[in-house]
Amino acid sequence: MATRVKRAFKYRFYPTDAQAAELSRTFGCVRKVYNMALAARTEAWARQERVNYNQTSAMLTAWKKTEELAYLNEVSSVPLQQALRHLQTAFANFFAKRAKYPRFKVRKKSRASAEYTSSAFRFCDGRLTLAKMADPLSIVWSRPLPDGASPTTVTVSRDGAGRWFVSLVCQDPSVKPLAATDAAVGIDVGLDHLLTLSTGEKITNPRHERRDRERLAKAQRELSRKAKGEGANRRKARQKVAKIHARIADRRRDVLHRLTTRLVRENQTLVIEDLTVRTMVKNRSLARAISDAAWSQFRSMLEYKAHWYGRDVVAVDRFFPSSKLCSHCGTLQPEMPLNVRTWTCDNCGTAHDRDVNAAKNLLAAGLAVSVCGAGVRPQRRTPGGQSAMKQKTPRREP
Repeated sequence: MATRVKRAFKYRFYPTDAQAAELSRTFGCVRKVYNMALAARTEAWARQERVNYNQTSAMLTAWKKTEELAYLNEVSSVPLQQALRHLQTAFANFFAKRAKYPRFKVRKKSRASAEYTSSAFRFCDGRLTLAKMADPLSIVWSRPLPDGASPTTVTVSRDGAGRWFVSLVCQDPSVKPLAATDAAVGIDVGLDHLLTLSTGEKITNPRHERRDRERLAKAQRELSRKAKGEGANRRKARQKVAKIHARIADRRRDVLHRLTTRLVRENQTLVIEDLTVRTMVKNRSLARAISDAAWSQFRSMLEYKAHWYGRDVVAVDRFFPSSKLCSHCGTLQPEMPLNVRTWTCDNCGTAHDRDVNAAKNLLAAGLAVSVCGAGVRPQRRTPGGQSAMKQKTPRREP
């Protein structure tokens, strides 16, 4: 029996002038309601009081009755209520220590979105009509929805480059666990090569940002010369910069989707390293290269696809010395400078490629975690009894 998984299918669409104006008003109202509710909850928190979703919903009803905020009645009420639900989720994550304190939405020119539930849209024969609109959206159906699928929620968004997208969340019965296999792979991420597998395969780092760096720098210089304000020339220059960023992000996402899908289909167990990318990007000389490699995005894709298809992802502790450990005899090297890319074990004489050796050690440690149980932190001890920490700071980008 197929596993019923909720998936979001994202498409680009081209609104009419009237639809664009209506959606822009909705985005503004959503941002206004979210910020007002956040301010109210923050003030209550300062008084050591808690405000929940029901209370903010009552506040929204009262706001709509005021003369100052009467314009909130001009847009669909569903996206406004969804904004309050999203704020409630943000506070739940904060109290559970899964996220930082919610922030105000202050950037009007960046990505904006509004979410509609089933009561605020009509979907029939491939035509999607939102509340407060007479005509359906002109959607480019780049891929079909699952047979018989009916969207439960619809999210309309506009990115910084001015492109419009609609995301439809549906139950997808076509997603089901793949046939079990004995294949397992260790994956070591890097900058010279995006991925190095325990099989010895090395996947080239596309360096998407570097390919467009010159064009991006030129567009940013042109933007910096424009007079600040709401002028048309500055808006065009800003959108030009945003389009280059969007092009880079789209190419990066496409490559990662192809890689993660292939790895999940070919392997039952996938072993990665539990890296703290947030800390690593504080290295100013490497932050751009690390961000361009998108290690966090790679891990996120790998984990949710493994969940869909019945695969296992094992994260090995970041302090496991995979680079300094001989994968053949287990001897721990005392030092392993980052400029050393190949080395020979002093004990057994095995010649190693640094990255391939690290991937093999990650695979062995990950399989040990699978056998011993979740939560095991596989670490080797030095003769002195201290934890052997892996030198995982990446190489300087050439």
